[in-house]
Amino acid sequence: MKPDPSSSASNRESGIVLASASPRRSQLLAEAGISFSVVPSNAPEDVLPDETPQRHVKRLSLLKAREVARRPEVEGRWFIGSDTVVVRDETILGKPADARDAAAMLRSLSGRSHRVISGYAVIDRLSGREIAAAVTTAVRFRELTDREIQGYIATGEPFGKAGAYAIQGIGACLIPAIEGSYTNVVGLPLCEVIETLEQLGAVRLFDSDPPRSAHSESPS
Repeated sequence: MKPDPSSSASNRESGIVLASASPRRSQLLAEAGISFSVVPSNAPEDVLPDETPQRHVKRLSLLKAREVARRPEVEGRWFIGSDTVVVRDETILGKPADARDAAAMLRSLSGRSHRVISGYAVIDRLSGREIAAAVTTAVRFRELTDREIQGYIATGEPFGKAGAYAIQGIGACLIPAIEGSYTNVVGLPLCEVIETLEQLGAVRLFDSDPPRSAHSESPS
């Protein structure tokens, strides 16, 4: 899969930019054979009063993509923004502040199902077109003992993760079943994002040329 050369005019008017510092999102795009650069967004990630989880992730995804697309020094045409939340009932679970917070989150998820909602947005800077949506996956946790919770926290994996777990890591041992997109739980609904990129002319699916997965990152 590669960028559509018919859409390219210059360095500024071609190329895909991921507006996220998430290594998991970068890995998903790279494994799909997409060439892209990484420019993390500085958009605020606040929660607005009475905002539903779906609206929250769509809004933040658009904000992230727009913030990077509006930087005059950043080259690229198509900008991808994404945001993921873990929702227990109607409560958004963020990243745990400490081990006690992580344990409380994991206990609240134990033995029940919750939702992972990822928003995504793709902006075509040349045409000004924007496409944004949200994808939901149901995730079921098995019953966890206190020993398992403390042992998992001791691995360090829950920190920096919404809901205090990572399905692509050791956390997979806690999850017997999901309903919906796996990559959505990891942090990027890959099928929907690639479909949107194709719709906007950024990539061509199953091109005859070998796929490329190399990507570059902006200086830190």
